[in-house]
Amino acid sequence: MFNQMSKKTRAESNTLPRLRPQPPAGPARVAVVIVVWNAKHYVMECLESLRAHCEQACSEVIVVDNASTDGTPELVAEMFPEFKLIRNPENFGFAKANNIGMAQSSAQYICLVNSDVKFLDDSISPMVRYLDDHSGVGMLGPKMLAPTGEVRRSTMRFPTVWNNFCRAFGLDSLFKRSRLFGGMLMSDFDHQTTAPVEVLNGWFILVRRSAIERVGGLDPQFFMYGEDVDWSYRFWQAGEQVVFFAEAGAIHYGGASSANAPVRFYLEMCRATWQYWRKHHDGLAQLGFLVAFAIHHSVRLLSSAFLYLCSPSHRPDTAARFKRSLACLQWVGAAKFKQFETSGKVA
Repeated sequence: MFNQMSKKTRAESNTLPRLRPQPPAGPARVAVVIVVWNAKHYVMECLESLRAHCEQACSEVIVVDNASTDGTPELVAEMFPEFKLIRNPENFGFAKANNIGMAQSSAQYICLVNSDVKFLDDSISPMVRYLDDHSGVGMLGPKMLAPTGEVRRSTMRFPTVWNNFCRAFGLDSLFKRSRLFGGMLMSDFDHQTTAPVEVLNGWFILVRRSAIERVGGLDPQFFMYGEDVDWSYRFWQAGEQVVFFAEAGAIHYGGASSANAPVRFYLEMCRATWQYWRKHHDGLAQLGFLVAFAIHHSVRLLSSAFLYLCSPSHRPDTAARFKRSLACLQWVGAAKFKQFETSGKVA
């Protein structure tokens, strides 16, 4: 399952950014890196809850601001002077900004946390203990909780042509408990059991520094989205286990930065997915992905149009879904089918 990477892709992964070796820095154990871009309210809640619940677990907290324009870095500097603040001159994207923060740390473990996460307790300490006891695990992710308390999906399977077709035809929804049809979004996994998984979504993960030095940092070619799938894939290829940890959790609001332009950010997710396919799969598999993607949004475009006509009370929601699917189909039509270059860049 995890040995599908071509020799070409292995060579490409060796060119990805790696952490600079850091000198020993006393008892530093855990560094928390938080990339922020606007969404000031969420950032403040995240940092306040981190300070309140995880102060003893964290050796250092590094906040990387991606050129926010809403006063976020000024407020962080004023209210959290004990945290290290890095101000990027422009929005470098999520992956590159995290790499900048990680490169400043000398801690044994690095915890990447989204700025719209709220800690309810010290969820970091039990994760550190698990990694201490399981040397083969390189990446660990806790339960993602909704504000109301229910557990949300935070794991995935690696994208394949098959699970994209399962998604396109809704088989993952019809057969939620089926491993065969459970699909890329793992509808058959209840997120109640600690277990190895293929992909951890990058909202909150704890990573062993020695593993990062072997695998390399996040690929900055992924500006937004997709970097977590790519990183998980490279971890498994390097022999580092990726594990979902059911014994800790935190609230993730989700969409703090994307709420103002949902179609635009959804298209960014599509582009990131396409970039992953061009990096890790051959031309035939890439074509299969595009076909499955087109079917997926064609079905949803037609169903949204039907619901719009038949259910006037739901028209705002169905209109939004219609616009999203239409934009995705237009994107597929404009996508250039070209294999990923050996330089690791997408044309």
